[in-house]
Amino acid sequence: MEGNINYILKPISVGNLSIKNRVVIQPMEGCDCNLDGSPSELTRKKYLSFAQSGAGLIWFEANAVCEEGRTNARQMMLTEENADEFKSLVSEVKQTSEKLFGYKPICILQLTHSGRQSIIPICAYRNKLYEEKRPISDDNIATDEYLDTLPEKYVKSALLAEKVGFDGVDVKCCHGYLFQEFLSAYERVGKYGGSLQNRSRLYIDTYKAVKKAVGATIIVTSRFDPSDVIPYPYGFGTDENGNIDLTEAKAIISELYSEGLRLMNITLGNPYYNPHVNRPFRKGGYVPPESPEIGLKRFCDVGAELKKSFPDIVFIGSGLSYYRDDLILKAEEQVKGGIYDLVGFGRESIAYPTFFADYVNGSFDVKKTCLACSKCTELMRAHQVSGCAVHNEYYRNLYREKVLCKK
Repeated sequence: MEGNINYILKPISVGNLSIKNRVVIQPMEGCDCNLDGSPSELTRKKYLSFAQSGAGLIWFEANAVCEEGRTNARQMMLTEENADEFKSLVSEVKQTSEKLFGYKPICILQLTHSGRQSIIPICAYRNKLYEEKRPISDDNIATDEYLDTLPEKYVKSALLAEKVGFDGVDVKCCHGYLFQEFLSAYERVGKYGGSLQNRSRLYIDTYKAVKKAVGATIIVTSRFDPSDVIPYPYGFGTDENGNIDLTEAKAIISELYSEGLRLMNITLGNPYYNPHVNRPFRKGGYVPPESPEIGLKRFCDVGAELKKSFPDIVFIGSGLSYYRDDLILKAEEQVKGGIYDLVGFGRESIAYPTFFADYVNGSFDVKKTCLACSKCTELMRAHQVSGCAVHNEYYRNLYREKVLCKK
């Protein structure tokens, strides 16, 4: 072993689930499913590579709960018609890990509505900052009547997730997608805008509906953005000067806790507006307005404050892919220091899927780690399937053909 990692090797329990270690594969959209939302061969390869990581928890990517909520035509979407294909994939992921490591990873499916980023935007309100890049009209604003139908759609997806073998579902509320955007709908009129109770109504009502539907059979969790680091009134959890203010985020977490939430996956920022916040950059064409160290410290500061306020909630941290040769030891520091209970890896997992297993067995290769260059995201923005364009030949060739040739 290349360093002392006693803390991230320790199991941890959430409800009736036992997670065998503290390493989490974060949800990374590949835009590579079949048109019906089922896993394609590329999707299967990706998740079977995650199964070889040794991670205790694999968080499956954003799964649209309805056709109009898909961000692209190849976004994952579990339905009655393709449920058997999901069941096969989840089973194979668990069996692969069990053969290699002696345990099955916990598998969670992220449930989402892409909102403003849907193929046809469905928005909470008009936001001039977002609309600089993607203009909309008033016709794109979701009606209260439409929003009233969403909790049942999440319930249907959650029950299907349980049926095909997932151990939990994530009611996603981050990165500027529909539920998170509603948290900043300060000037929207009606029951989904204005007060915090109204702005968080859709998110909390959906969480409650899903929790009631699945009972204790699977865990209901959330990937949550306590601040998108966009100044008020265009963002949530940030004051007029751009400083993070977790007051409202804590009020929301407190209500979810009262409904049984015990696991929460923390992220920050909006990748469509300030990508450096949730993905600190090391190199690449994008020049961030702040140093990576500021962003990395922000993740730790937010995690420490939330953990202090909610000691009984198991929190997952983000941003660790940036550290390359130090990523495992930095993860160990965060768990040991009580900043986060589990440590999540997104970009690293697609660049070097076996990073954790290799570290444990002494064969970790820093040359295989993520460069934090976000070429994977460039592929997605170019409407291509997404993967590591540095270490994977297939995605490297695709990047050259579809991205570089158009620059």
